[in-house]
Amino acid sequence: MAKCKFADAFKEEREKSGIGKMDDQGDPVVMLLNHKDVRKAAHNYKAFSSEAVPGRIVVPSEVNIRTTRQIPFEVDPPMHKVYRSLLEAWFKRPLQDTYKEKLTTIISTVLDDVLSKDKVDVVSDLALVIQSRALTLLLNVPFDKSVKWISWGTHVFRSEGEALDGDKAAILYNYIDEEIDKAIENPSDDLYSTLLAAEVDGKKLTKEEVKGVLILTFAGGRDTVINALTNIISYFSANKKALDYIRSKPEIINTAVEEFIRYFSPLTHMGRVVTEDTTVCEHAVKADSRISLCWASANRDEKVFENADEVVLDRKINPHVGFGFSHHNCLGATHARQIMRITLKLLAEKVSDITVLEAEENIENLGEFTRKVGYNSLKATFKKR
Repeated sequence: MAKCKFADAFKEEREKSGIGKMDDQGDPVVMLLNHKDVRKAAHNYKAFSSEAVPGRIVVPSEVNIRTTRQIPFEVDPPMHKVYRSLLEAWFKRPLQDTYKEKLTTIISTVLDDVLSKDKVDVVSDLALVIQSRALTLLLNVPFDKSVKWISWGTHVFRSEGEALDGDKAAILYNYIDEEIDKAIENPSDDLYSTLLAAEVDGKKLTKEEVKGVLILTFAGGRDTVINALTNIISYFSANKKALDYIRSKPEIINTAVEEFIRYFSPLTHMGRVVTEDTTVCEHAVKADSRISLCWASANRDEKVFENADEVVLDRKINPHVGFGFSHHNCLGATHARQIMRITLKLLAEKVSDITVLEAEENIENLGEFTRKVGYNSLKATFKKR
């Protein structure tokens, strides 16, 4: 099915010049397209900084819809390491057996519900529900909190026809403010309370710093996890033998997850602000201008990945940058990986066939490029084993 194909939007320009260009709300962006250049720039925080005006490194820029700095996402070393060290133990909890057991129950319940219906929308009935319910584990909050999060829809900052929606974003920001206030009044063992009790350099985190961590936690893994899960389902519909292959070789599940992340690249790119006049791919870039690290292009670089435009479920060498690279490697990657690993395992155990009936693609317009990132809607049937 053509709707399940993910073309490489950047191939021609990556091979010709190594860069792309786009205008983002009057703030131009030079996109780095080669794997080597993306990794090199990601590592060079002194020349390409994350610590700009809050929202400016995101593409599209969020400077008009927030003033809170997302932590540690919008902080450079050495403070980035300080914040990240504070958070890493919490975000590694998905490796614990009890966490995995609870996550398995959540995903299994959603799949059982999907299998009981004649037709579902994979985006709203499966991916959004799994993502939202799984987030209750990551935050360590009551399960019923997910009902409200599901009601927000798939996008936190966007509504139909708008790249950014300040009113919708305010719903999330106000919600986080309220939850922080509740945690101040009645501390518990959730992430809000844990952050409020934490210290950096002998000082407790401010409410604004706590809010910055929570905005990142809510927004950073929402669209990306939903895109990844939906794209995987679409792939299994188009490649009928793939689910059987995973069922016969469950030991490749971890490898398959990494390959899906490489191939689909749920987050297209992330920006940096240039701190000094320099060059990228022999192209001059001025101080205070923006570049983007195009993960999606880097993950299809033929110089790095053999058969880059194919899904190779047992790919042996896979240095993808789907979760970022260097010190800003995604803090929520452990949680996201567990969601996808468990979903693949349960799909293989419970589902014999998936058929996509209707698909409305989610297309990003990136200057000279248009890239499919996932689906706005994906109607499908699931057949029980």
